[in-house]
Amino acid sequence: MSVPDELERYFQQRAQRDAFSGVALITQGSAQLFAGAYGYASRPWNIPNTLATRFDTASVTKLFTAVATLQLIERGFFAFDTPVIDFLALREMAIAPTVNVYHLLTHTSGIADDAEEESGEDYADLWKTRPNYAVKETADFLPQFAHKPPNFPPGQGCRYCNCGYVLLGLLIEKACGLSYRDYVRQQIFAPAAMLHSDFFRMDMTDEDVAEGCDPLRDEDGAIVAWKKNIYSYPPIGSPDGGAHATARDLDRFLRQVKAGSLLSAQSTAAFFTPQILNRGQEAWDQRYGYGRYGYGICFAVDDAGKVLFAEKEGMNAGASAVIRHYPDQDINVVLLANIQNGVWEPVKTIHRLLMAG
Repeated sequence: MSVPDELERYFQQRAQRDAFSGVALITQGSAQLFAGAYGYASRPWNIPNTLATRFDTASVTKLFTAVATLQLIERGFFAFDTPVIDFLALREMAIAPTVNVYHLLTHTSGIADDAEEESGEDYADLWKTRPNYAVKETADFLPQFAHKPPNFPPGQGCRYCNCGYVLLGLLIEKACGLSYRDYVRQQIFAPAAMLHSDFFRMDMTDEDVAEGCDPLRDEDGAIVAWKKNIYSYPPIGSPDGGAHATARDLDRFLRQVKAGSLLSAQSTAAFFTPQILNRGQEAWDQRYGYGRYGYGICFAVDDAGKVLFAEKEGMNAGASAVIRHYPDQDINVVLLANIQNGVWEPVKTIHRLLMAG
């Protein structure tokens, strides 16, 4: 059985068990190796997902923020070592004045996240006292993290931080005079020909946008209902997550970055170069190799320091996404799902099949 046939059977089986609802795309250069759509974009109306469906990309959005930041560094608006608090003129906050742009890009700032999930905090708890629809603009996130004590001094640790990318979004806005979303539309989506990507509000109706929901199960594991994610996070995407894209647009984005269409040759090389050892990723290390952060993207690196692949993944209630690039084979893997736990097992299966081939 060929790999495409095996994958088609695999995804069909998962969709029948409601374990996958979304799309999968694998390309090699300009060639399509596999593409498929499964499950429902709208479960109440039984509207199927297609390859034209736009999905919440969750934290994959950080790649757009990273590229936007590198563009503005190239244009001289700020530098890697620019102190963020001084540039933004923020006062009376717990964020160290020595936190700079490089720290935010590489998750080494030490600033507190709005939900410290590594410490057991639940992101959903943020909306018990503050309505999620009150957070619409980038600055609206500040009260959720800016006064929390830091986890470590800048540059003296590494810890994934969503709110570091919120601060990068504020830098982008101040530097260019546009909203974060407008900057990404004009300087990333448009030049990369990502014609179907945008930031869609959860409380508005838009064509070909998947509705996020997750199964509720009884004590025996049987699905008894589906819960929408409309109260789970802010209603529109922000610098740390929530942009919408098709699988083909995400594939096109990464290939345009690699081709140098969005960044200079120097910044393109830096974007695809590991920067910081990501300690505490034991499960990742056992499966793939050592994890390192770059500028928004993560790398699996072998013992000799060779990059096995680069990827960005993301997860929210009712959404999960991963985009992965294998440099030796020039293969991209894109998985987008409108359920929270949709992409993790499939990306491991695809990795196994690609390595076996």
